[in-house]
Amino acid sequence: MITLKHLKIIQTLYESGSLTNAANVLCLSQSALSHQIRYLEEKLGIALWEREGRGLRLTKAGELLLQTAQQLLPILSQTEKTLTAYAQGRQGVLRIGVECYPCYKWLTKVIGVFLQKMPDVEVEIINKFQFSGHEGLLNHHIDILITPDIEKQADIHTETLAQYNLVLLVANQHPLAPKTTITPKDFINETLLTFPVPLERLDILTQFLNPAHIKPKHIKKIESIELMLQMTALERGVCVLPEWLADEFIETMSLQKIYIKHGLEQKLFAILRQQDKGISYVQHFISISKEIVNTA
Repeated sequence: MITLKHLKIIQTLYESGSLTNAANVLCLSQSALSHQIRYLEEKLGIALWEREGRGLRLTKAGELLLQTAQQLLPILSQTEKTLTAYAQGRQGVLRIGVECYPCYKWLTKVIGVFLQKMPDVEVEIINKFQFSGHEGLLNHHIDILITPDIEKQADIHTETLAQYNLVLLVANQHPLAPKTTITPKDFINETLLTFPVPLERLDILTQFLNPAHIKPKHIKKIESIELMLQMTALERGVCVLPEWLADEFIETMSLQKIYIKHGLEQKLFAILRQQDKGISYVQHFISISKEIVNTA
């Protein structure tokens, strides 16, 4: 009774927010789309949508069907892509999710080496998730998640890619530049430049400043790492990066690296589904990732 077409319709309606937008996405007329919705509701004997002003709102039955669509459609999509890859003589498709802003420069190197060694594998990078990266992995939206955070689950396999320290970067002329180590009190008058992630995920806050009951004067979120480093070099703020990444930019920019007192050790993980850890190109990707991140 419920077909793939129906699942695509309900997901598109939910994402589009209106019948008009959904009809455009699905290349259908509004009347044809309305007819298909009514047909499914009549067959199921229950309403899936309710009008809310000019838009539509899911009923509880509609929410259940949407949940099914969100679980099944990514799996079917991945299966289609993999079968297409097989038909074209390639091994498959590797979808990599990223929850680590500083990792993009490193990941570019990894993918460059990986594609040279595994030219018959297609690679997709995904950094926007409907829920969390872990849920994206379990729901088959991605195949590998690169993240500094782990959640222990029976059906998840975790590989530690690297261990590293976070360091503070300041301009060469900054008053803190002569220091070899930094303490929480040194941040009181500083503007901390960070990536646009929730503050509870910033280790410099949760593991270093918050325990000392100290806050920076300002916290400014910057999307681009290049812009963040330029602002740091121009004394518009200070930033905290993995040491392996900081060392790369110190060579070309007017920046000074300062160690955090007592250290702030971090780990970078690759997380995948248990049933996928034996796939050869997945193993190759993890092996290359470990090699490059530890020699960066």
